[in-house]
Amino acid sequence: MRQEGHETMRQLNLQERLAVLAQLGQHLRGEDDYLHAIMQRSRYHNLWFTIENQESAVMAIAEHFLDGEKMRLWLSRYTIPEHTEVKTVAIVMAGNLPLVGFHDLLCVFAAGHKSLIKLSDKDQYLLPYLLKLMGQFDERAMDYFETAERLQDFDAVIATGSNNSARYFEAYFGKHPHIIRKNRNGIAVLDGNETQEELQALGLDIFRYFGLGCRNVSKIYVPRHYKFEPLLEALHEHRDIVLHDKYKNNFDYNYALYILNKEQFMANGCIILTENSSLQSRIAGLHYEYYDELQEVEQEIRRRAEEIQLVAARPGLLQQPSLPFGKSQQPELWDYADGVDTMAFLLELP
Repeated sequence: MRQEGHETMRQLNLQERLAVLAQLGQHLRGEDDYLHAIMQRSRYHNLWFTIENQESAVMAIAEHFLDGEKMRLWLSRYTIPEHTEVKTVAIVMAGNLPLVGFHDLLCVFAAGHKSLIKLSDKDQYLLPYLLKLMGQFDERAMDYFETAERLQDFDAVIATGSNNSARYFEAYFGKHPHIIRKNRNGIAVLDGNETQEELQALGLDIFRYFGLGCRNVSKIYVPRHYKFEPLLEALHEHRDIVLHDKYKNNFDYNYALYILNKEQFMANGCIILTENSSLQSRIAGLHYEYYDELQEVEQEIRRRAEEIQLVAARPGLLQQPSLPFGKSQQPELWDYADGVDTMAFLLELP
């Protein structure tokens, strides 16, 4: 039921909140048959949510977000008052990946505020179970979370969606303090000196979650006269992805489309490479663009910063920050989406 205000809310101090989160992390790192059953149900309702991908998302949260020492290091950067004036923060969850909005919810809880959650119809079951677990660790934690079909009576908003839905969010939520996220994509910069192991790790950045996430690499920049054979061979190590029907259907459809339209492309049986200036590629596709000097790519990254979520490259290749290959889907607590500090936003709410 909706609470009228927060007068009857049972509050936890920061250390108690962190203890609940650490317990959740410890639980998720162990065996939980009921969680596995929830994953089966999620997969039944959304075939993109394979058991493997759900397990990957849960383990990334447990190891990178819910580690006690990492949480203390992360929050040491902020001044969090002992007695918080509790605000209600509406969170509009995306559904492209399993538990993709968990970091926002974690931030709201760590800041001492209440989350009013609009679940995606593509991801309805995992998060409620995690919230139930938190309530079992400390029943007061339940006062900090509420799911709702319709969002009302809130103080601030965090909403994630497409460029089209962002326009709706701006119109609907614009009068409230807000963080509204649009489409972004991951990119990778190669120079031709990558090892086979590095190229296979890049495959994780491309293929994990079927490439549906904003942290997936959807475009690569390569030097002119780049030899694609080693890359295609390395990416072929991930060929089991085509055993998934929905991915295979997208691969076959796009493959046929390129042939019918007589477009130039390269393929290795599990991904299609096309030369394209767009950062966003189709499912089962990867865009590439040539460069003559690395400085060109650096300038392009700065120019299109609003479209880019992350950059993957060999350590030391670029002058600006980048991730090693294979790490794009393992963000740390301080790796804020779109570069917007969610904790600072929450702690500064009027």
